[in-house]
Amino acid sequence: MIKNKNNLNQEILLNKSLLNIITPMGLEIKRNSLVIGENTGKVYGIVKYPQKVDYGWLSKITNIPSTIVSITFKPIDNSSFIESLSRNVIQSRGAAESAKDPLAQKRAERSALDGEKIMVQIDQNGETVGLMGITIMPISRGDESFNKVCRKTESTCAMSKCKPRNLSNLQEQAFKNCSPFYTSDENIEQIVSRIVPLSTFVGGFPFSSSGYNDGTGYYFGRDSSGGLIILDTWKRGNDRTNTNMVIMGVAGVGKSTAVKHIALSEYMKGTKIIFVDPEREYKELCEALKGDWINAGGGSNGRINPLQIRPTPVDDNDEVYKDEGQGMGDMALYIKNLEIFFSLYIPSLTDRERAILKDCLIELYNNFGISWDTDINKLNNEDFPIFLDLYNLIDKKAKEKTRKESEANIYDDLVLLLKDIAMGSDSFLWNGYSSIKTNTRCICLDTHDLQNTNDNIKRTQYFNILTWCWQEMSKDRNERVLLICDEAYLMIDTNVPQSLVFLRNVEKRARKYEAGVAIISHSVVDFLDPQIKMYGQALLDIPCFKIIMGTDGRNLQETKELYNLTDAEEELLASKKRGNALLMIGSKRLHIVFEIPEYKFEYMGKAGGR
Repeated sequence: MIKNKNNLNQEILLNKSLLNIITPMGLEIKRNSLVIGENTGKVYGIVKYPQKVDYGWLSKITNIPSTIVSITFKPIDNSSFIESLSRNVIQSRGAAESAKDPLAQKRAERSALDGEKIMVQIDQNGETVGLMGITIMPISRGDESFNKVCRKTESTCAMSKCKPRNLSNLQEQAFKNCSPFYTSDENIEQIVSRIVPLSTFVGGFPFSSSGYNDGTGYYFGRDSSGGLIILDTWKRGNDRTNTNMVIMGVAGVGKSTAVKHIALSEYMKGTKIIFVDPEREYKELCEALKGDWINAGGGSNGRINPLQIRPTPVDDNDEVYKDEGQGMGDMALYIKNLEIFFSLYIPSLTDRERAILKDCLIELYNNFGISWDTDINKLNNEDFPIFLDLYNLIDKKAKEKTRKESEANIYDDLVLLLKDIAMGSDSFLWNGYSSIKTNTRCICLDTHDLQNTNDNIKRTQYFNILTWCWQEMSKDRNERVLLICDEAYLMIDTNVPQSLVFLRNVEKRARKYEAGVAIISHSVVDFLDPQIKMYGQALLDIPCFKIIMGTDGRNLQETKELYNLTDAEEELLASKKRGNALLMIGSKRLHIVFEIPEYKFEYMGKAGGR
């Protein structure tokens, strides 16, 4: 009951719902700890600080996982403090002159010198000083995890050269001092309060340094404090040497939404976007941008002839890259790609079969007027052989009666192995002239129709598509191109690591051609298999931009070891909050929240990324 100003008694209604929210299930105060509901806590006070601190020194203490930190600062009268400080300086000077112990003499001299510096800051520079007090409360469920948090708190304070003290017999007062619904406790303040300059307090925690801004670029997201993150992914300098990205996270954490958001922003900046889309998630986005949607899973408009030699990218110092004693020509280099193609498509090929198949390929190209020094740029799609031509050549050789029986058997085996790609079910994918035609800045290569085929077909076509994409990325050094490889684990074949080697080399060389590669997958574990780790790990290490979203289990442990995550970063990923991620920009790490403008969702469509 209370009285208002008209002396009328009025009953205040109790909000039981609010009371239930803020009231713990139980509260037990012990000598050195306290129990709050199902959690155990302990309050420490910082009683000693280092003589010199760096900018942001308090952020190390305030960002310890599973802790609550309370910081108070009360300005004091400068004039009385300067008088007291002046007396202390005189005493320290006298102690330094009279001390016989060298260690005591050095300490006294250091104390006098520090006091003089603070006096100059206060008297001449107008520095404000005050009493600062810090209390830290680790809190956790279970004794083991609670002890771990306490050890982490003590070690972090020690690394910052601060001395924490367990507030024994004062846990109740210390808990009130930490709580936002109590005023400061006088007993606790007497223990933890120390005089510090205001600049030390303000500079201890970087309140003003919120967000990340390259000065150019586009809106990427917000940090955990709500600050804007403005990125220019094409900016170079220091530890930012490329525009490659790796985006990891389990299903349902907002991975597709983030990718579409980035793709739209890049498109608006004039970047050419190429999607490799196994799940048909980007079709509506591509159509909304009036781009070219191509069915690369067997459609008549999406055929890429694997036997069509791709021109070699022009080097910086060569007008035309030819085999003139300076290196291999287009045909010789492309034969290497065909070796990978056939190893992916027919893993059971023997070394002898590969050698004979390679001879047949060289003879086939020669029959079509293509030799080692032919300028591929002058040829059209119809000037190259197709698999039916290769099949007919090998079939013809198999029927020659002059061959030895062992050699004839190999040709017979190759005829059987290549029949499907020349005139069977796989001929819809690869037997025919290249039919892809693009003239827009958004290209979606849809491979959804391959999902019911075996893994060999998927990996082979994925590799075939990648060779075509690399041609698009490298043909014009002045055009920015971003290749987005969704479900990149489809490239992984532990028996044929050369496909990953090719993708790794594309990542390495893309920066020279003003291009970038975005690798998207659910799990880093796929890339860290012992058989292919030396290549798969490079795909995760090379990119300057890493967006790691929610994950758990073995994948979380592998991610922690791979990127040397802190406990706070591990906790962020384990929480699997939708739209939240750990963003690595070179060596800098941020907690990013993807708050996407509403207008972008109109372009994203209904397939994924909602």
